[in-house]
Amino acid sequence: MGTLLEYAPLLGEGALVTISLAVLALVLATALGVAGCAAKLSRGLAWEWLAAVYTTIVRGVPDLVLILLIYFGGQRLVNQIGGALGAGYIEVSEYWAGVISIGFIYGAYLTETFRGAYQSIPHGQAEAANALGLSAWQRLRLVMAPQVLRLALPGYGNVWMVLVKSTAVVSVIGLHDLVGLADKAGKATREPFLFFLAVIAVYLAITSVSNWGLARLEARVNRGQPGWI
Repeated sequence: MGTLLEYAPLLGEGALVTISLAVLALVLATALGVAGCAAKLSRGLAWEWLAAVYTTIVRGVPDLVLILLIYFGGQRLVNQIGGALGAGYIEVSEYWAGVISIGFIYGAYLTETFRGAYQSIPHGQAEAANALGLSAWQRLRLVMAPQVLRLALPGYGNVWMVLVKSTAVVSVIGLHDLVGLADKAGKATREPFLFFLAVIAVYLAITSVSNWGLARLEARVNRGQPGWI
């Protein structure tokens, strides 16, 4: 236990890196999910096809493979472009590579989450909004978006929980996150079991707090709905 306390500040820094990476990745995933949903629901065949290719590839390829591809492939692409422009070697940040990778991956899942929520809204809602003379923006903001939020929240919460756990995979590209630092500390002290137990405790704390917050939020947005108090 003394060894764990000695490395506690280092593990704390790693936990902050993990949490910030997860939050920023979720922001990116949400933006991509909204864009992908809009593309799939649009009448433009090209946009719909592009969104379908995106979701099919991401959901069919392991996360680790995509993370390695984005990190190493992205680094090569950036340096090829930089070389053509006369720039020197550019080092791609493991942190931002992780944010982009995780966000890109889970944007595909949120695309389907938002699409399913939107399509679950009865058609009569949009027709009633049109009958009231609401503009397309007013219809989206006042009628459709609040209902999409309520219907998509359970799936959105599930994606967040899985996304948080997926941040552990980013340590393979050298990121000094919670898992990466715990692995190094465990090897240095020859007590990997102890440090990975600490990692488990931290992840359980993050997911437990997330579960509590999501349950409160779900109860709030469903207030007044049948079956909710």
